[in-house]
Amino acid sequence: MLRFVQRLSIGRFYTMLHPIPKLYKYAPERLFGAAAAILFMGFSVGAYSTVATAADEFYKGQTVKINIGFHPGGGYDAYGRVLARNISKYLPGNPSVLAVNFPGAGSLRLANYIYNRAPKNGLEVGIFASSVAFGPLYLVKQAKFKTENFTWIGNMDQSIGTCTAWHTSGIKSFEELKQREVIYGSSSPGSVASQHPRGFNAMLGTKIKIIHGYPGSTGVLLAMKRGEIEGGCGFALSSLKARRRQEWKSGKLRILIQTGKKKAPELAGVPHLYDMAKDDDEKRVMDLIYGLHTFGRPVAAPPGLPKKPTQLLRAAFMATMKDPKFLKEAGKLHLPINPWSGERLQKEIANFVNYPPSVIARARQAMDPGKILKVELKRLAGGTISKVGKKKITVKDGSGKSYVFKISGRRSKVKIAGKKSKTKALKVGMNCDFRYFAVKDLAPRINCK
Repeated sequence: MLRFVQRLSIGRFYTMLHPIPKLYKYAPERLFGAAAAILFMGFSVGAYSTVATAADEFYKGQTVKINIGFHPGGGYDAYGRVLARNISKYLPGNPSVLAVNFPGAGSLRLANYIYNRAPKNGLEVGIFASSVAFGPLYLVKQAKFKTENFTWIGNMDQSIGTCTAWHTSGIKSFEELKQREVIYGSSSPGSVASQHPRGFNAMLGTKIKIIHGYPGSTGVLLAMKRGEIEGGCGFALSSLKARRRQEWKSGKLRILIQTGKKKAPELAGVPHLYDMAKDDDEKRVMDLIYGLHTFGRPVAAPPGLPKKPTQLLRAAFMATMKDPKFLKEAGKLHLPINPWSGERLQKEIANFVNYPPSVIARARQAMDPGKILKVELKRLAGGTISKVGKKKITVKDGSGKSYVFKISGRRSKVKIAGKKSKTKALKVGMNCDFRYFAVKDLAPRINCK
Protein backbone atom coordinates (compact mmCIF):
# COMPACT_ATOMS: atom_id res chain seq x y z
CA MET A 1 0.00 0.00 0.00
CA LEU A 2 2.84 2.42 0.87
CA ARG A 3 4.59 1.65 -2.41
CA PHE A 4 1.37 2.41 -4.25
CA VAL A 5 1.18 5.79 -2.52
CA GLN A 6 4.79 6.57 -3.26
CA ARG A 7 4.22 5.94 -6.99
CA LEU A 8 1.38 8.44 -7.18
CA SER A 9 2.27 11.87 -8.54
CA ILE A 10 1.09 14.99 -6.85
CA GLY A 11 -1.26 15.67 -9.76
CA ARG A 12 -2.76 12.19 -9.71
CA PHE A 13 -3.12 12.49 -5.94
CA TYR A 14 -5.00 15.74 -6.29
CA THR A 15 -7.32 14.16 -8.87
CA MET A 16 -7.98 11.24 -6.56
CA LEU A 17 -8.73 13.49 -3.61
CA HIS A 18 -10.97 15.91 -5.50
CA PRO A 19 -13.25 17.47 -4.32
CA ILE A 20 -11.20 18.06 -1.17
CA PRO A 21 -11.09 21.74 -0.11
CA LYS A 22 -9.01 23.71 -2.58
CA LEU A 23 -6.39 24.56 -0.01
CA TYR A 24 -4.78 21.23 -0.97
CA LYS A 25 -4.18 22.63 -4.41
CA TYR A 26 -1.87 25.18 -2.85
CA ALA A 27 -0.39 22.97 -0.13
CA PRO A 28 0.89 19.76 -1.74
CA GLU A 29 2.63 18.69 1.46
CA ARG A 30 -0.83 18.42 3.07
CA LEU A 31 -1.95 15.98 0.41
CA PHE A 32 0.12 13.20 1.88
CA GLY A 33 -1.45 13.89 5.30
CA ALA A 34 -4.88 13.71 3.68
CA ALA A 35 -3.95 10.50 1.90
CA ALA A 36 -2.86 8.95 5.17
CA ALA A 37 -6.15 10.04 6.72
CA ILE A 38 -8.06 8.44 3.87
CA LEU A 39 -6.10 5.23 4.22
CA PHE A 40 -6.67 5.29 7.99
CA MET A 41 -10.38 5.84 7.43
CA GLY A 42 -10.39 2.89 5.07
CA PHE A 43 -8.87 0.67 7.71
CA SER A 44 -11.21 2.09 10.38
CA VAL A 45 -14.31 1.53 8.25
CA GLY A 46 -13.20 -2.03 7.65
CA ALA A 47 -12.67 -2.58 11.37
CA TYR A 48 -15.99 -0.92 12.20
CA SER A 49 -17.72 -3.06 9.57
CA THR A 50 -16.34 -6.19 11.24
CA VAL A 51 -17.56 -5.06 14.67
CA ALA A 52 -20.95 -4.01 13.28
CA THR A 53 -21.32 -7.33 11.51
CA ALA A 54 -20.55 -9.17 14.74
CA ALA A 55 -23.16 -7.07 16.56
CA ASP A 56 -25.68 -7.67 13.79
CA GLU A 57 -25.26 -11.42 14.23
CA PHE A 58 -25.63 -11.47 18.04
CA TYR A 59 -29.28 -12.62 18.14
CA LYS A 60 -29.47 -14.20 14.68
CA GLY A 61 -31.26 -17.56 14.79
CA GLN A 62 -31.99 -17.19 18.51
CA THR A 63 -35.26 -17.08 20.46
CA VAL A 64 -35.74 -14.44 23.14
CA LYS A 65 -38.28 -15.11 25.91
CA ILE A 66 -40.20 -12.32 27.59
CA ASN A 67 -41.53 -14.03 30.71
CA ILE A 68 -44.67 -12.52 32.24
CA GLY A 69 -45.20 -13.12 35.95
CA PHE A 70 -48.98 -13.30 35.75
CA HIS A 71 -51.76 -15.27 34.11
CA PRO A 72 -53.18 -14.19 30.74
CA GLY A 73 -55.78 -11.44 30.74
CA GLY A 74 -54.23 -8.83 33.04
CA GLY A 75 -52.27 -5.64 32.53
CA TYR A 76 -48.82 -7.20 32.81
CA ASP A 77 -49.82 -9.75 30.19
CA ALA A 78 -50.97 -7.00 27.82
CA TYR A 79 -47.75 -5.02 28.21
CA GLY A 80 -45.55 -8.08 27.88
CA ARG A 81 -47.20 -9.25 24.69
CA VAL A 82 -47.19 -5.91 22.92
CA LEU A 83 -43.48 -5.57 23.77
CA ALA A 84 -42.78 -9.08 22.45
CA ARG A 85 -44.55 -8.31 19.17
CA ASN A 86 -42.45 -5.22 18.45
CA ILE A 87 -38.93 -5.49 19.93
CA SER A 88 -37.42 -8.04 17.52
CA LYS A 89 -36.56 -5.55 14.77
CA TYR A 90 -34.40 -3.61 17.23
CA LEU A 91 -32.44 -6.64 18.39
CA PRO A 92 -29.47 -7.32 16.05
CA GLY A 93 -30.21 -10.44 14.04
CA ASN A 94 -34.01 -10.06 14.40
CA PRO A 95 -34.59 -13.09 16.67
CA SER A 96 -37.91 -14.75 17.37
CA VAL A 97 -39.46 -13.25 20.50
CA LEU A 98 -41.92 -15.23 22.61
CA ALA A 99 -44.20 -13.96 25.37
CA VAL A 100 -44.47 -16.69 28.01
CA ASN A 101 -46.77 -16.61 31.04
CA PHE A 102 -44.86 -17.61 34.18
CA PRO A 103 -47.34 -17.00 37.04
CA GLY A 104 -47.05 -17.78 40.72
CA ALA A 105 -47.17 -15.94 44.09
CA GLY A 106 -48.05 -12.58 42.55
CA SER A 107 -45.04 -12.92 40.14
CA LEU A 108 -42.54 -13.74 42.93
CA ARG A 109 -41.95 -17.13 41.31
CA LEU A 110 -40.75 -15.41 38.13
CA ALA A 111 -38.56 -12.90 40.01
CA ASN A 112 -36.77 -15.78 41.76
CA TYR A 113 -36.34 -17.61 38.44
CA ILE A 114 -34.88 -14.61 36.59
CA TYR A 115 -32.45 -13.89 39.43
CA ASN A 116 -31.29 -17.42 40.21
CA ARG A 117 -31.88 -19.71 37.23
CA ALA A 118 -32.42 -17.82 33.98
CA PRO A 119 -29.48 -17.99 31.54
CA LYS A 120 -27.17 -14.98 31.58
CA ASN A 121 -26.92 -14.66 27.82
CA GLY A 122 -29.55 -12.04 26.98
CA LEU A 123 -32.14 -14.58 25.84
CA GLU A 124 -34.54 -14.30 28.80
CA VAL A 125 -36.05 -11.33 30.61
CA GLY A 126 -38.98 -11.02 32.98
CA ILE A 127 -41.81 -8.60 33.70
CA PHE A 128 -42.95 -8.87 37.31
CA ALA A 129 -44.65 -6.66 39.88
CA SER A 130 -42.63 -3.83 41.38
CA SER A 131 -44.03 -4.76 44.81
CA VAL A 132 -42.51 -8.23 44.40
CA ALA A 133 -39.22 -6.74 43.21
CA PHE A 134 -38.89 -5.02 46.60
CA GLY A 135 -39.73 -8.15 48.59
CA PRO A 136 -36.33 -8.17 50.36
CA LEU A 137 -37.02 -4.67 51.65
CA TYR A 138 -39.98 -6.13 53.55
CA LEU A 139 -38.06 -9.22 54.68
CA VAL A 140 -40.11 -11.55 52.48
CA LYS A 141 -38.40 -14.90 53.09
CA GLN A 142 -39.44 -16.31 49.72
CA ALA A 143 -37.71 -13.44 47.87
CA LYS A 144 -34.37 -15.01 47.00
CA PHE A 145 -32.71 -12.00 45.40
CA LYS A 146 -31.35 -8.50 45.89
CA THR A 147 -33.49 -5.92 44.14
CA GLU A 148 -30.66 -3.65 43.10
CA ASN A 149 -28.63 -6.52 41.61
CA PHE A 150 -31.03 -7.38 38.79
CA THR A 151 -29.92 -6.09 35.39
CA TRP A 152 -32.78 -3.67 34.81
CA ILE A 153 -33.65 -3.25 31.13
CA GLY A 154 -36.33 -0.56 31.38
CA ASN A 155 -39.76 0.42 32.66
CA MET A 156 -42.75 0.71 30.34
CA ASP A 157 -45.04 2.85 32.50
CA GLN A 158 -45.09 4.68 35.82
CA SER A 159 -48.34 3.20 37.03
CA ILE A 160 -51.07 4.74 39.14
CA GLY A 161 -52.61 2.26 41.53
CA THR A 162 -56.20 2.08 42.73
CA CYS A 163 -58.34 0.25 45.24
CA THR A 164 -61.85 -0.69 44.25
CA ALA A 165 -65.17 -2.08 45.40
CA TRP A 166 -67.73 -4.04 43.39
CA HIS A 167 -71.06 -2.25 43.04
CA THR A 168 -73.07 -4.98 44.82
CA SER A 169 -70.99 -4.43 47.99
CA GLY A 170 -72.82 -1.14 48.60
CA ILE A 171 -69.49 0.60 49.27
CA LYS A 172 -69.27 3.95 47.54
CA SER A 173 -66.41 5.75 49.30
CA PHE A 174 -63.05 5.09 50.91
CA GLU A 175 -64.33 6.35 54.28
CA GLU A 176 -66.80 3.47 54.39
CA LEU A 177 -63.85 1.06 54.60
CA LYS A 178 -63.29 2.44 58.13
CA GLN A 179 -66.85 1.84 59.28
CA ARG A 180 -67.19 -1.95 58.95
CA GLU A 181 -65.23 -5.05 58.02
CA VAL A 182 -64.87 -5.35 54.26
CA ILE A 183 -63.59 -8.47 52.51
CA TYR A 184 -60.95 -8.07 49.80
CA GLY A 185 -59.17 -10.69 47.70
CA SER A 186 -55.55 -11.28 46.70
CA SER A 187 -53.35 -13.93 45.14
CA SER A 188 -50.67 -13.90 47.85
CA PRO A 189 -49.33 -11.78 50.75
CA GLY A 190 -46.59 -10.49 48.42
CA SER A 191 -49.08 -9.00 45.96
CA VAL A 192 -50.07 -5.32 46.03
CA ALA A 193 -53.66 -6.59 46.33
CA SER A 194 -52.65 -7.68 49.84
CA GLN A 195 -49.98 -5.11 50.67
CA HIS A 196 -52.00 -2.00 49.87
CA PRO A 197 -55.03 -2.77 52.05
CA ARG A 198 -52.68 -3.82 54.89
CA GLY A 199 -51.12 -0.37 54.62
CA PHE A 200 -54.56 1.26 54.81
CA ASN A 201 -55.39 -0.77 57.92
CA ALA A 202 -52.12 0.19 59.64
CA MET A 203 -51.98 3.88 58.74
CA LEU A 204 -55.53 5.01 57.98
CA GLY A 205 -57.71 2.81 60.22
CA THR A 206 -59.58 0.80 57.58
CA LYS A 207 -61.08 -2.61 58.45
CA ILE A 208 -60.19 -4.67 55.41
CA LYS A 209 -60.06 -8.45 55.73
CA ILE A 210 -57.93 -10.05 53.02
CA ILE A 211 -58.58 -13.51 51.62
CA HIS A 212 -55.57 -14.98 49.79
CA GLY A 213 -55.28 -17.67 47.15
CA TYR A 214 -57.15 -16.27 44.15
CA PRO A 215 -55.40 -16.73 40.78
CA GLY A 216 -54.28 -13.18 40.04
CA SER A 217 -56.29 -10.02 39.45
CA THR A 218 -58.61 -11.86 37.06
CA GLY A 219 -59.45 -14.35 39.80
CA VAL A 220 -60.05 -11.52 42.26
CA LEU A 221 -62.42 -9.80 39.84
CA LEU A 222 -64.33 -13.04 39.22
CA ALA A 223 -64.68 -13.51 42.98
CA MET A 224 -66.12 -9.98 43.22
CA LYS A 225 -68.66 -10.77 40.54
CA ARG A 226 -69.66 -13.95 42.39
CA GLY A 227 -70.13 -12.00 45.61
CA GLU A 228 -67.45 -13.89 47.54
CA ILE A 229 -65.47 -10.71 48.19
CA GLU A 230 -66.38 -7.04 48.07
CA GLY A 231 -63.36 -5.41 46.51
CA GLY A 232 -59.73 -5.51 45.56
CA CYS A 233 -56.60 -3.36 45.46
CA GLY A 234 -53.71 -3.24 43.05
CA PHE A 235 -55.67 -2.50 39.88
CA ALA A 236 -53.36 -0.13 38.00
CA LEU A 237 -55.09 2.63 36.07
CA SER A 238 -53.48 1.29 32.90
CA SER A 239 -55.08 -2.13 33.57
CA LEU A 240 -58.47 -0.54 34.15
CA LYS A 241 -58.20 1.28 30.84
CA ALA A 242 -56.91 -1.74 28.92
CA ARG A 243 -58.45 -4.85 30.49
CA ARG A 244 -61.22 -3.76 32.88
CA ARG A 245 -62.59 -0.86 30.90
CA GLN A 246 -66.14 -2.17 30.63
CA GLU A 247 -66.46 -2.87 34.36
CA TRP A 248 -64.91 0.48 35.26
CA LYS A 249 -66.80 2.70 32.81
CA SER A 250 -70.13 1.01 33.59
CA GLY A 251 -69.69 1.89 37.28
CA LYS A 252 -69.69 -1.74 38.41
CA LEU A 253 -66.07 -1.52 39.52
CA ARG A 254 -65.91 1.55 41.75
CA ILE A 255 -62.57 3.27 42.35
CA LEU A 256 -62.35 4.35 45.99
CA ILE A 257 -58.82 5.77 46.15
CA GLN A 258 -55.85 6.44 43.87
CA THR A 259 -52.39 5.56 45.17
CA GLY A 260 -49.98 7.03 42.61
CA LYS A 261 -47.43 9.64 43.64
CA LYS A 262 -49.16 12.03 41.24
CA LYS A 263 -52.89 12.58 40.77
CA ALA A 264 -54.36 11.17 37.57
CA PRO A 265 -56.54 13.50 35.48
CA GLU A 266 -58.73 10.49 34.56
CA LEU A 267 -59.50 10.00 38.27
CA ALA A 268 -60.68 13.52 39.06
CA GLY A 269 -62.82 13.43 42.18
CA VAL A 270 -61.25 10.20 43.48
CA PRO A 271 -59.41 10.77 46.80
CA HIS A 272 -55.62 10.76 46.62
CA LEU A 273 -53.73 8.71 49.20
CA TYR A 274 -50.98 11.26 49.81
CA ASP A 275 -53.53 13.90 50.80
CA MET A 276 -54.33 11.68 53.81
CA ALA A 277 -50.76 11.64 55.20
CA LYS A 278 -50.39 13.23 58.63
CA ASP A 279 -46.80 14.40 58.10
CA ASP A 280 -43.76 14.10 55.83
CA ASP A 281 -42.53 10.94 57.53
CA GLU A 282 -45.85 9.25 56.80
CA LYS A 283 -45.55 10.34 53.17
CA ARG A 284 -42.15 8.62 53.02
CA VAL A 285 -43.68 5.45 54.44
CA MET A 286 -46.40 5.70 51.80
CA ASP A 287 -43.65 6.01 49.19
CA LEU A 288 -42.22 2.66 50.25
CA ILE A 289 -45.61 0.93 50.17
CA TYR A 290 -47.49 2.65 47.36
CA GLY A 291 -44.81 4.61 45.52
CA LEU A 292 -43.48 1.36 44.12
CA HIS A 293 -46.16 1.75 41.46
CA THR A 294 -43.79 4.36 40.01
CA PHE A 295 -41.81 1.41 38.73
CA GLY A 296 -44.93 0.32 36.87
CA ARG A 297 -44.09 -2.38 34.33
CA PRO A 298 -40.38 -3.11 34.85
CA VAL A 299 -38.36 -5.45 32.67
CA ALA A 300 -35.46 -7.27 34.30
CA ALA A 301 -32.66 -9.60 33.22
CA PRO A 302 -30.51 -11.78 35.49
CA PRO A 303 -27.80 -10.19 37.65
CA GLY A 304 -24.33 -10.12 36.16
CA LEU A 305 -25.54 -10.01 32.56
CA PRO A 306 -22.52 -9.30 30.33
CA LYS A 307 -22.08 -5.78 29.02
CA LYS A 308 -22.88 -6.54 25.38
CA PRO A 309 -26.36 -8.13 25.79
CA THR A 310 -27.16 -5.54 28.47
CA GLN A 311 -26.47 -2.70 26.04
CA LEU A 312 -28.31 -4.40 23.19
CA LEU A 313 -31.41 -5.15 25.27
CA ARG A 314 -31.55 -1.67 26.78
CA ALA A 315 -31.09 0.01 23.39
CA ALA A 316 -33.73 -2.23 21.78
CA PHE A 317 -36.15 -1.56 24.65
CA MET A 318 -35.91 2.23 24.36
CA ALA A 319 -36.08 2.11 20.55
CA THR A 320 -39.28 0.03 20.84
CA MET A 321 -40.77 2.56 23.25
CA LYS A 322 -40.52 5.17 20.46
CA ASP A 323 -41.60 2.92 17.61
CA PRO A 324 -44.75 4.24 15.85
CA LYS A 325 -46.19 0.76 15.28
CA PHE A 326 -45.65 -0.17 18.94
CA LEU A 327 -47.21 3.08 20.16
CA LYS A 328 -50.19 2.67 17.84
CA GLU A 329 -50.80 -0.87 19.05
CA ALA A 330 -50.41 0.15 22.71
CA GLY A 331 -52.84 3.00 22.10
CA LYS A 332 -55.48 0.66 20.69
CA LEU A 333 -55.13 -1.44 23.84
CA HIS A 334 -55.35 1.69 26.05
CA LEU A 335 -51.88 0.99 27.49
CA PRO A 336 -50.10 4.16 28.67
CA ILE A 337 -46.43 4.26 27.69
CA ASN A 338 -44.22 6.39 29.97
CA PRO A 339 -40.85 4.68 29.74
CA TRP A 340 -37.68 4.85 31.80
CA SER A 341 -34.37 3.64 30.47
CA GLY A 342 -32.62 0.77 32.19
CA GLU A 343 -30.00 3.16 33.53
CA ARG A 344 -32.59 5.43 35.10
CA LEU A 345 -34.57 2.51 36.51
CA GLN A 346 -31.39 1.10 38.11
CA LYS A 347 -30.70 4.50 39.71
CA GLU A 348 -34.27 5.01 41.00
CA ILE A 349 -34.31 1.53 42.55
CA ALA A 350 -31.03 2.23 44.33
CA ASN A 351 -32.63 5.34 45.87
CA PHE A 352 -35.58 3.33 47.19
CA VAL A 353 -33.58 0.59 48.84
CA ASN A 354 -31.50 3.25 50.62
CA TYR A 355 -34.37 5.03 52.42
CA PRO A 356 -33.66 5.94 56.09
CA PRO A 357 -33.84 2.88 58.40
CA SER A 358 -36.58 4.49 60.53
CA VAL A 359 -38.85 4.90 57.49
CA ILE A 360 -38.17 1.35 56.32
CA ALA A 361 -38.97 0.04 59.82
CA ARG A 362 -42.38 1.78 59.81
CA ALA A 363 -43.17 0.46 56.36
CA ARG A 364 -42.20 -3.08 57.41
CA GLN A 365 -44.44 -2.85 60.45
CA ALA A 366 -47.36 -1.75 58.28
CA MET A 367 -46.68 -4.62 55.87
CA ASP A 368 -46.73 -7.35 58.54
CA PRO A 369 -49.31 -9.80 57.14
CA GLY A 370 -50.23 -11.27 60.51
CA LYS A 371 -52.49 -14.29 60.19
CA ILE A 372 -52.86 -15.21 56.52
CA LEU A 373 -56.40 -16.16 55.53
CA LYS A 374 -56.92 -18.37 52.49
CA VAL A 375 -59.89 -18.87 50.23
CA GLU A 376 -61.98 -21.96 50.98
CA LEU A 377 -62.39 -24.06 47.86
CA LYS A 378 -65.69 -25.66 46.91
CA ARG A 379 -65.90 -29.44 46.47
CA LEU A 380 -67.53 -31.81 43.99
CA ALA A 381 -67.13 -35.44 45.06
CA GLY A 382 -67.45 -38.35 42.65
CA GLY A 383 -67.78 -36.34 39.44
CA THR A 384 -67.39 -38.15 36.13
CA ILE A 385 -65.43 -36.45 33.36
CA SER A 386 -67.57 -36.20 30.22
CA LYS A 387 -65.38 -33.91 28.09
CA VAL A 388 -61.71 -32.90 28.16
CA GLY A 389 -60.29 -29.83 26.45
CA LYS A 390 -56.89 -28.18 26.60
CA LYS A 391 -57.96 -25.64 29.22
CA LYS A 392 -61.43 -26.83 30.30
CA ILE A 393 -63.15 -30.02 31.37
CA THR A 394 -66.83 -30.86 31.69
CA VAL A 395 -67.90 -33.00 34.64
CA LYS A 396 -71.24 -34.62 35.57
CA ASP A 397 -72.31 -35.31 39.14
CA GLY A 398 -74.41 -38.28 40.28
CA SER A 399 -77.65 -36.61 39.18
CA GLY A 400 -76.34 -35.88 35.69
CA LYS A 401 -75.83 -32.14 36.27
CA SER A 402 -72.90 -30.73 34.28
CA TYR A 403 -70.10 -28.52 35.63
CA VAL A 404 -67.37 -26.79 33.62
CA PHE A 405 -63.99 -26.17 35.27
CA LYS A 406 -60.84 -24.51 34.01
CA ILE A 407 -57.67 -26.59 34.26
CA SER A 408 -54.06 -25.47 34.18
CA GLY A 409 -50.92 -27.51 33.66
CA ARG A 410 -49.21 -25.69 36.52
CA ARG A 411 -52.02 -24.57 38.83
CA SER A 412 -54.16 -27.72 38.76
CA LYS A 413 -52.65 -30.40 41.00
CA VAL A 414 -53.75 -33.77 39.64
CA LYS A 415 -53.55 -37.18 41.30
CA ILE A 416 -54.62 -40.42 39.64
CA ALA A 417 -54.79 -43.54 41.82
CA GLY A 418 -52.77 -41.71 44.47
CA LYS A 419 -49.94 -40.72 42.11
CA LYS A 420 -49.10 -37.23 40.88
CA SER A 421 -50.11 -36.75 37.25
CA LYS A 422 -50.50 -34.04 34.64
CA THR A 423 -53.73 -32.52 33.35
CA LYS A 424 -53.20 -34.21 29.99
CA ALA A 425 -53.64 -37.56 31.80
CA LEU A 426 -57.29 -36.71 32.53
CA LYS A 427 -59.60 -38.81 30.38
CA VAL A 428 -63.33 -39.06 29.67
CA GLY A 429 -64.99 -41.50 32.05
CA MET A 430 -62.65 -40.94 35.00
CA ASN A 431 -64.33 -40.55 38.39
CA CYS A 432 -62.72 -37.77 40.42
CA ASP A 433 -63.08 -35.42 43.37
CA PHE A 434 -62.73 -31.75 42.44
CA ARG A 435 -61.78 -28.74 44.58
CA TYR A 436 -62.59 -25.53 42.73
CA PHE A 437 -63.11 -21.79 43.10
CA ALA A 438 -66.41 -21.74 41.24
CA VAL A 439 -68.11 -23.23 38.20
CA LYS A 440 -66.32 -21.97 35.04
CA ASP A 441 -63.35 -21.06 37.23
CA LEU A 442 -60.15 -22.95 38.05
CA ALA A 443 -60.09 -26.38 39.69
CA PRO A 444 -56.75 -26.33 41.58
CA ARG A 445 -57.05 -29.89 42.92
CA ILE A 446 -58.27 -32.97 41.08
CA ASN A 447 -58.06 -36.41 42.69
CA CYS A 448 -59.13 -39.32 40.45
CA LYS A 449 -59.56 -43.01 41.26
